Amino acid sequence: MILGIDLGTTNSLCAVFEESGPRLVKNSLGEVLTPSVVAVLDNDVKEPGAEKNPSGQVVVGAAARELRVTQPERCASCFKRLMGSKEKVSIAGQEFTAPELSSFVLRSLKADAENDLGEEITEAVITVPAYFNEQQRRATKLAGELAGLKVRRIINEPTAAALTYGFHDRHGEKYLLVVDLGGGTFDVTLMEVFEGTIEIVSTAGESFLGGEDFTDRLMAEVLQHHGKQLELAELQEPLLVARLRQLCETAKRQLASQQEVSIRVPDAAGELTEDAVQVSVTREEYAEIVKPLMKRIAGPIGKALRDGDCQPEGIDEVILVGGATRMPVVREFLQQYLEQEPLVKYNPDEVVCLGAAVQAALMADDRAVEDLVMTDVCPHTLGVNTVKQLGTQTKEGYYTPIIHRNTTIPTSREERFSTVQPNQTHVVVEVYQGEQRRVENNLKLGELAVKGIPPGPAGQEIFIRFSYDVSGLIEVEAYAAGREEKFRTVLTTEAGELTESEIAEAIERMQGLKYYPREDMQNQRLLRLGERLMGEVSPFHREELEVAIDHLEASMNSGDREQVEAAQEHLRMVFSTLGLSEEDESSGDDEGAST
Repeated sequence: MILGIDLGTTNSLCAVFEESGPRLVKNSLGEVLTPSVVAVLDNDVKEPGAEKNPSGQVVVGAAARELRVTQPERCASCFKRLMGSKEKVSIAGQEFTAPELSSFVLRSLKADAENDLGEEITEAVITVPAYFNEQQRRATKLAGELAGLKVRRIINEPTAAALTYGFHDRHGEKYLLVVDLGGGTFDVTLMEVFEGTIEIVSTAGESFLGGEDFTDRLMAEVLQHHGKQLELAELQEPLLVARLRQLCETAKRQLASQQEVSIRVPDAAGELTEDAVQVSVTREEYAEIVKPLMKRIAGPIGKALRDGDCQPEGIDEVILVGGATRMPVVREFLQQYLEQEPLVKYNPDEVVCLGAAVQAALMADDRAVEDLVMTDVCPHTLGVNTVKQLGTQTKEGYYTPIIHRNTTIPTSREERFSTVQPNQTHVVVEVYQGEQRRVENNLKLGELAVKGIPPGPAGQEIFIRFSYDVSGLIEVEAYAAGREEKFRTVLTTEAGELTESEIAEAIERMQGLKYYPREDMQNQRLLRLGERLMGEVSPFHREELEVAIDHLEASMNSGDREQVEAAQEHLRMVFSTLGLSEEDESSGDDEGAST
């Protein structure tokens, strides 16, 4: 039996596939949702089901969630957002990584399934946000292994949701847009369903956007009325913040059915006194509070539609996934943006997990799904570090894609490169994942040394092939022209090589770095704008924009004003051809910085 697991930021759940189809497994409390919260208890506390630990017992789920209010220093939540980073979480004097904390949740789900089925569970399919990078996926797999599970497949959450819909409606022919807003992550996936086949067309998202951010926005607004700042309060008054988070989460849910809610502000001890300050928030005021988050939701939706060469009117159904999509402010925004009412046939909290069970059935060759076929895509561009000849200068650190984002997988792509030095007998192929033009702004996955290149002038040909399969493994193959020997590696980068903060710092450093002498601020702005838009345009138009940017850089090296002005005009013309307004984009940069 292969267990289907939805490892969520806020809640997790598991399901099995039976004769009648996928079925959710209830936990020891008789509920299908297990809060993704871990707590370490005092040694003298006896909690049913708690795991033994040298410094106290570990408890998972509803009991841990309750302790988060009264003893926040002993609890951890939202650790899914730390997957793939080196960051550790301190609980009661102990430090845990995100995979370790996630393994406690997975172990609890595993035990619930074994108790329900009366047999040992050793294999699982685990879902992840579609926009998780390779390190985050490897960290998820590690969590499963720590929990005693062989992870047969890591599957994207929107894809799993589509499997649920596809299992129950195999003969429909339509374009679906799955909007998945969970507790901590956001994904949007465009897919086509026809004759029992689910074909993923494009996907986009953000790994740090979810229902928890909506709660945080409401908390910040309430504290501001009370003359406090959320960041300082979290450090100085943790019990107040812990209780207020619970109250704001409840208020957020109440606004789904009420026009106005009243939130009381606890004291420093987390207690609600009779004279506690009350802050009223209407549904309209809440919509204004979370307006910056709605702008962030719009970005990935537009990106997925552009990559799929699809307009909103070309979508037959908009499917909502994730508990945060229950918020009226989200549904109203999507209805206005996509010009149709979103569809909710299945419980948004459960549809991903049910799909994971369908995927498990597909892997087990279950006859009930033998006529169901699914294809997926590579969510991020994969490429290598290269140099470019710009005028008379050779510049390093450029990113050349080999497999573009949203390419259907499995796939194998080969590109031709060449040496840059005379008598160069070896090269190091550095593999990156991301969308930015410079490698420093992308995520390095690994490298491969290629030796034995025949001596000769610069320009000796080298062929590099990337092969990417549905399990997420990347095989890199390289060889020199005329040589039979091929060099290969399967990337096995350990989860957590780069932290999110290190990546953010690298991006910030690059924003202010000048690659070439530029006295004209207009040139600098055009280059930065062009480089940023490289990650936004469709892969079909990437080369056109790339050539225009290269032309501007080469013209600046020449020092010829007329050439520079001509290159500026050409780049602006490319912006216009691609439907990108220079004025709108520059003002959008300011808005993005403020949020």
